[in-house]
Amino acid sequence: MRIGIDVGGTNTDAVLMDGDRVLAAVKAATTPDVTSGIVTALDGLQGRHAFAPADVQAVMIGTTHFINALVEARGLAPTAALRLGLPATASLPPLVDWPARLVAAVSGRAYLAHGGHEFDGRPISPLDEDELRRHAADMAAHGVRSVAISSVFSPVNTEFEVRAAQVLAEELGADVPVSLSHEIGRVGLLERENATIINAALRELAAGIVDGLAASIAGHGITAPLYLSQNDGTLMDVEFARRYPVATFASGPTNSMRGAAVLSGLATCAVVDVGGTTTDVGVLTGGFPREATVEVTVAGVRTNFRMPDVLSIGLGGGSLVRGSGADVGVGPDSVGYRLVEQARVFGGDVLTATDVAVAAGRVDIGDPARVAGLAASDVTAALERIAADVADVVDRMRISADPLPVVAVGGGSVLLPDTFPGLGAVHRPEHFAVANAIGAAIAQVGGEVDRVFAIEPGRRDAAVDEARQEAVDRAIVAGADPATVAIVDFDEVPIPYLPGNATRIRCKAVGDLRIEQPTGPRA
Repeated sequence: MRIGIDVGGTNTDAVLMDGDRVLAAVKAATTPDVTSGIVTALDGLQGRHAFAPADVQAVMIGTTHFINALVEARGLAPTAALRLGLPATASLPPLVDWPARLVAAVSGRAYLAHGGHEFDGRPISPLDEDELRRHAADMAAHGVRSVAISSVFSPVNTEFEVRAAQVLAEELGADVPVSLSHEIGRVGLLERENATIINAALRELAAGIVDGLAASIAGHGITAPLYLSQNDGTLMDVEFARRYPVATFASGPTNSMRGAAVLSGLATCAVVDVGGTTTDVGVLTGGFPREATVEVTVAGVRTNFRMPDVLSIGLGGGSLVRGSGADVGVGPDSVGYRLVEQARVFGGDVLTATDVAVAAGRVDIGDPARVAGLAASDVTAALERIAADVADVVDRMRISADPLPVVAVGGGSVLLPDTFPGLGAVHRPEHFAVANAIGAAIAQVGGEVDRVFAIEPGRRDAAVDEARQEAVDRAIVAGADPATVAIVDFDEVPIPYLPGNATRIRCKAVGDLRIEQPTGPRA
């Protein structure tokens, strides 16, 4: 058995699964400390389908902790950004394109040093360790508690980043975490550097959050391994999560899309996930979320790490409804997890999208009598506005005129019609309300390679084989069962403006989570 949990802005959803079979599913209100909502969800699962904690083989959690911390600029550690690349790259120093409020929140300090490589691995300039030690002394003097190191073309040659991290550890001590850009982002210096700085700023927070999540699971007597969902629909263990919290940013919509694939049986489709606060629209290709191929902006910062191609709008079950008739507006502001306190059907005085759905008879929750007085024309207008807004986003996500099935998931999907004009019928599978938790529970383990190869004449196949094998090896190291690992995505792009027949190869391998079978007596 597995337990999948997804922590959203409004609800914390949980499922207990035996293979692909859902044994129990619950929704609990997300609490300000988040972990309390997880405890409540686990209690709910136990109440609906009693299980022995020892029978649970793994727990998977998708969480909004880290992306929320960045967006709200809270809990971020004083961070230094060290770039290796002089004499090049000095015109655009680290943090140059960051919003001022985030620079202040991370107490950001930027440092430039010699080093870096050309695309083919040749050094731009030698690493100057004395220069690094002087920078380390300045970091210590200014109270830096986390460091992000980026080097030009480090995905091609990691040597300088690794050595710089060793030097800083000698000077600052092993307690100061260091994040290396080649482990986080892709080719593209500024965006990769930004992702690394974000990761470094979250490292302190990650340690406390991961420990809290683990404690909430252990408090139920569950000793099974804990995994967190990543942006690409795969899993990471708790130690990986402590080091790379940035990898969780898009786990919510990714889990929903993976869950939608399992529930609907559709490997290629558009997925509309309507939660309490937002609606996320993505596209599944071969059962996995289509990844963004360009930079992704997070909290006003450009990044290029693995993220699904998702469009989000401020529309959900908790969205505020204003106006009437043709002037009706729904969202983007929402009551969020306070839905059960502030919505009219729950005794509050705020008109929300959930109230409209209840008035239309699409869902039976709360007290329908409290919205019986809403004008039928206003209810219809609000639902039509919701349908039009969502249909527009789905249409924007299409990349061809070919038919694209639409699968609606999430508790708020009751707001959507059975058919979108121009798009066809909407699939709403069983357990659609907890698709996100199901996606977490069935997630696999992956490994990815994304770097530039200088391919010699007649050596293309060797370079491709090297990239494929490295992706497979990374998936196995991450915890995948070797017998199940397969290549699920491969992309090869020649780079004509670089010499040496430079080619960017991106390869992703995925396999089922390797779970050790219990050998001792059950509790």
